[in-house]
Amino acid sequence: MSHRVPAFALALVASAALASPALAHTGHEVGDYVLEIGWLNEPAFVGQPNAVQVTISDHHDGTPITDLGADDLTVVVSTAGVDSSSLVLEPAFDAVEKTGPLGEYDAALVPTAPGDYTFHITGSIHTTAVDLTVASGEETFNPVVASTDLEFPARMPSLTEVGTRLDRIDGRIAALQSAAPGVGDGALQAAQDALKAAGAATANADKALTMGLLVGGAGLVIAVVALLLALRATRRGTGAG
Repeated sequence: MSHRVPAFALALVASAALASPALAHTGHEVGDYVLEIGWLNEPAFVGQPNAVQVTISDHHDGTPITDLGADDLTVVVSTAGVDSSSLVLEPAFDAVEKTGPLGEYDAALVPTAPGDYTFHITGSIHTTAVDLTVASGEETFNPVVASTDLEFPARMPSLTEVGTRLDRIDGRIAALQSAAPGVGDGALQAAQDALKAAGAATANADKALTMGLLVGGAGLVIAVVALLLALRATRRGTGAG
């Protein structure tokens, strides 16, 4: 029996560790309340739907706070010197039936860049004012990471890559518009090149985020219009000759 008790105790500890969620959150006391702050989904990946998660409980007995009113708490998310608009922290539970993760309030967000993020939470819990600023880090919550290593079978182009390709298309369209009227063949070739580049950008954007798809599609439309104009100009030049 003396050999079995330590093994049993060790098994209990291991089971408890496996049952506990591996979430990186940070706790802060505000008056009579405790706020657990972090990402709803961790790790937080670029381009994946997520949310700022704030779980509120009574400091004295751990009772979840479930009666906050609309707009009582808001959060501004910042990264790389850019601030979001003020996001409302809304209940993640059924406030009437009192079902779901009681005391949890979320503000939906899709992070689009990797790096450290800061949450600035303001408002009130009942009559207690709240003004908290928490940044990601080893002692708080995780930064946002790129998901390129997890993408399979093909890596999706980022919005930056799609934007770079479209910038090149814009440059070719600008060159087409500034071409001399007599240079029909050169203008035609520039339009054809722009059309090919736009098609490639659209194909890549089709695997990327919705914004990339829309931008790529716009580039394709512009290139097609430019090609038609160049063809018309070339035909006019040939007829005049």
